[in-house]
Amino acid sequence: MAITIDAEEADRLELSLQLFQKLYQHPDCQGWGGFGLVVQAYSKRALPVLLWLAALAKQQGDLIPIRLVKGAYWDSEIKLCQQKGLDGYPVYTRKESTDVSYLACARFLLSSHIKGLIWPQFASHNAHTVATIMTEAQHDQFEFQRLHGMGDALYDRVLEQAGVAVRIYAPVGNHKDLLPYLVRRLLENGANSSFVHRLVDARCPVSDLTEHPWLTLSKRNPLNNPHIPLPHDIYGQQRRNSRGPNIDIHCEWAPFSAKVNEWLEHQWLGGPIINGKRVESDKIVEVKAPYDHRHHTGQVHFANAELVAQAVQVAHDGFADWHSTPVGIRTQALMRLGDLLEDNLAELTALCHQEAGKTIQDSIDEVREAVDFCRYYALRANELFSAPLKRTLADGNSHAMIRDGRGVFVCISPWNFPLAIFLGQVTAALAAGNTVVAKPAEQTSLIACRAVELMLEAGVPASAIQLLPGRGADVGAPLTADPRIAGVAFTGSTETARLINRTLAARDCAPVPLIAETGGQNAMIIDSTSLPEQVVQDAVQSAFASAGQRCSALRVLCVQKDIADRVIDLLKGAMAELKTGNPCLHSTDVGPVIDQTAQQNLLQYIKQMQNSNRLLAQTELHAEADQGTFVPPTAFEIDSIERLGREQFGPIMHLVRYDAHDLDKLIDQINRCGYGLTLGIHTRNEGTAAHIESRARVGNTYINRNQVGATVGVQPFGGQGLSGTGPKAGGPHYLLRFTQLQPIASTFDKVEG
Repeated sequence: MAITIDAEEADRLELSLQLFQKLYQHPDCQGWGGFGLVVQAYSKRALPVLLWLAALAKQQGDLIPIRLVKGAYWDSEIKLCQQKGLDGYPVYTRKESTDVSYLACARFLLSSHIKGLIWPQFASHNAHTVATIMTEAQHDQFEFQRLHGMGDALYDRVLEQAGVAVRIYAPVGNHKDLLPYLVRRLLENGANSSFVHRLVDARCPVSDLTEHPWLTLSKRNPLNNPHIPLPHDIYGQQRRNSRGPNIDIHCEWAPFSAKVNEWLEHQWLGGPIINGKRVESDKIVEVKAPYDHRHHTGQVHFANAELVAQAVQVAHDGFADWHSTPVGIRTQALMRLGDLLEDNLAELTALCHQEAGKTIQDSIDEVREAVDFCRYYALRANELFSAPLKRTLADGNSHAMIRDGRGVFVCISPWNFPLAIFLGQVTAALAAGNTVVAKPAEQTSLIACRAVELMLEAGVPASAIQLLPGRGADVGAPLTADPRIAGVAFTGSTETARLINRTLAARDCAPVPLIAETGGQNAMIIDSTSLPEQVVQDAVQSAFASAGQRCSALRVLCVQKDIADRVIDLLKGAMAELKTGNPCLHSTDVGPVIDQTAQQNLLQYIKQMQNSNRLLAQTELHAEADQGTFVPPTAFEIDSIERLGREQFGPIMHLVRYDAHDLDKLIDQINRCGYGLTLGIHTRNEGTAAHIESRARVGNTYINRNQVGATVGVQPFGGQGLSGTGPKAGGPHYLLRFTQLQPIASTFDKVEG
């Protein structure tokens, strides 16, 4: 019996070819001639792949069956490239381009010099494609393939006229395994552009069905689909999407990895930056890599009370100049900053590895999110603050008003997003016309220092941005108590947010805004119609990516009892495959937690839970885990979400079973936790999804996907209740909270009525 390895997503192509070669050349497979591969014609690499396979077959002398298909993941390929900010698409963006590619691949497979090396298997229900292949074929050393129940009439005619072999293939398995396959087939054949769909459409002229795809394509100008912009251009001409390398493609990964490696032994030096100059202090902290404390990353000078006072004074004195600077000039500096971040991606990625313990993709995403903040807030500032507003006030008169900066803003950022949230807060405040005193997390001050250096290089005035790394008690407390502070942007724990709120309220001055984004006891609700394989993939990503150190991370997986055992079995298998280790390595899935305090608290919690709850699964740590601050990804089963206390900020997942008729009770329990940040829903019932979303009191709901990784300007992020004050970061209303309305002209004519 022959075996054919199916095709997967484009990012797995190189891996699948390496696997195929290894198996094909194995002694047990040599001389077989029945080990084949599927090639997708919508891939721009389809023809080169066929050339490679032909060379492989010629080298070994064994026939390779090749099943040529159009391709099944087109929409996902487009979406993923846009999401990752890649340079282009691995697939064609016009259907006729795919059809032409298929015929070009078919011509190659049918050529005389390939005969005896590859056995072509043409899988298609397109009558034009079948007819073209039959016309061009100079021999009969090939076969057609069709799905059981489809193309019967077409291939009956093929057998009758040409006698070419036709293989009928059908999926075999039980209902739960076959249903997703069937749905995908229906989606493919039901697409507006598919031949099968157009064939039964009475409005489609026969001439369109019979036209050669090359003639159709040659009429297109441009050849690519202009309605599908390149990933960098998806937001239009005014804002470029942030750029990211594809680390799953060798030709991109190898040069990028080499650049990152050049920085891994670098020793960074950081400290307070006041009026554009880095200042030394008497408190020096050695920075060690959280994944290996034997590796020294650099040094940071921590600020003291005297430097805090200096920084506030410089920012206070610089406010008049900065807020009177035209908004277009302010935003140009932020746009340049975004470009500089992209130019320094390799260094910043290495620094995220060495100081924050972030994995490769997490580090790239960190920089990309920071870039998106710079560009999005610059664009929003130009839209909101460039022209006066006309407002009718209580006196019945219309006044010209403008939104303007409030004064000195304090920005206090966390270590889990040391560049993205740090710059998200700071660039928003600056774009609105405020000066900023930034207090980064103690654990990731080097990243903040490097960011401020790039800000100054981009043209942000030295008096507009001050940096004060240090302990919260030494820096954060005196900053928030200072009456000259006109607002605070904070991301961190709920407890610290409450403390800041009380400190601001105790000042003897006018109230100021507190923009707080805190944690969440985030749940994902799974009903019995969901696809367990997708559920587990998204749950593992949501709970254990970034070692669970995301405010949006999954904490409680709520699974309907009918499918709970199946989900748990898959979850155990998925967690057994996770790899902890050095975050600089491509093979690492889960890196360290940030420091020893976090590690000890999480390990103590796991120990307590093991005494009273069922341990479902725990990932084994790597050999040298004791050299860093690693916590094993762990999953427990609990009987109720109400047993949970404060959020455990690390790679720990809790699973709760629920009855279908208790869905509303479950939602009420989630709401009673008091948090309201993110919620995941997995269901194939649109009504169920809408019902849950309408009743859940959360900031962001994600349906049939993971619940981490909100995109700036597309998915504004923020919570309610104990999870934050709003407005949502990366959204259209965020900048407004950093401003105040000011009259700029005399009264217009009195408004009648």
